[in-house]
Amino acid sequence: MPTPSLASLPIRRLTLRDLAACADLSQDRGWPREEHKWGFLLTAGKGYGIDDPDGGLVSACVVTEYGPQEHPALAAIGMVLVADRYARQGVGRRLMHHVVSAMGPTPLTLHATPNGRPLYEELGFKVTGRAEMVRGHFTPGGPDPEVATRAATAEDLSAILRLDEQAFGTDRTHIVTRLPAFADQLRVAEEGGRIIGYAAAWPNMDTHVVGPLIARDTAVAQALLASLAAHTDRPLRTDIDVRHEELLAWVKERGLASIAFNSVMTYGITELPGDWTRRFAPVTVAAG
Repeated sequence: MPTPSLASLPIRRLTLRDLAACADLSQDRGWPREEHKWGFLLTAGKGYGIDDPDGGLVSACVVTEYGPQEHPALAAIGMVLVADRYARQGVGRRLMHHVVSAMGPTPLTLHATPNGRPLYEELGFKVTGRAEMVRGHFTPGGPDPEVATRAATAEDLSAILRLDEQAFGTDRTHIVTRLPAFADQLRVAEEGGRIIGYAAAWPNMDTHVVGPLIARDTAVAQALLASLAAHTDRPLRTDIDVRHEELLAWVKERGLASIAFNSVMTYGITELPGDWTRRFAPVTVAAG
């Protein structure tokens, strides 16, 4: 049997049944398997992939839509992967073309690695920001902000959703309502009985990823980060918008080190909606 050409292999929607194949693809490219994250993205978003006739996946990505279901206000693309044996053969470009076409007029965003950025620029994505990935064991020290924080409860959900929509610029109910099950910690900051910030820490391999981190100001973001750190022995990892220079300096003073930069890119809009001053870190760079 002749091997079918890559261009003729169909692109299909992925489901949770593809979780192991997605994790295998991550591992094939030298990434962690991240099954917990893949499961979250495949249930909260839409996966697209190309099957390898020899088993497994040639390529995969996930799209997470936000806003009204019929007319999403924004969609984030993430986990764009091509199996090593099919690298540099146009597979990623074909999959991305398909996704951009499938999303129609919906504005798109993604976090691009330096390696991925040229492809996205070729497709018409523009760099509109940067995020710095930091990782390490958080060490308390110095005078930390005196902001009251506590574990979130079910009663806090409507206030969290309101705060999140103001900061993110569109409705993320389907993401936020999954956080209690997905994350090991979900904490809020409050002042005078009013919630002024919230953050989650979710398990990813040997770390806890902090995201989302939504806060009224830097002091509130610091208090939330410190409170999450106080309840885990794992290293923390998070991706902070580089415009939040004060928070980045503060986490580095407390043991987190810079490990990578990603370009925040958009398609169909010149900047992301919402209030970036209150948006410190995404749920994950794979979902905006």
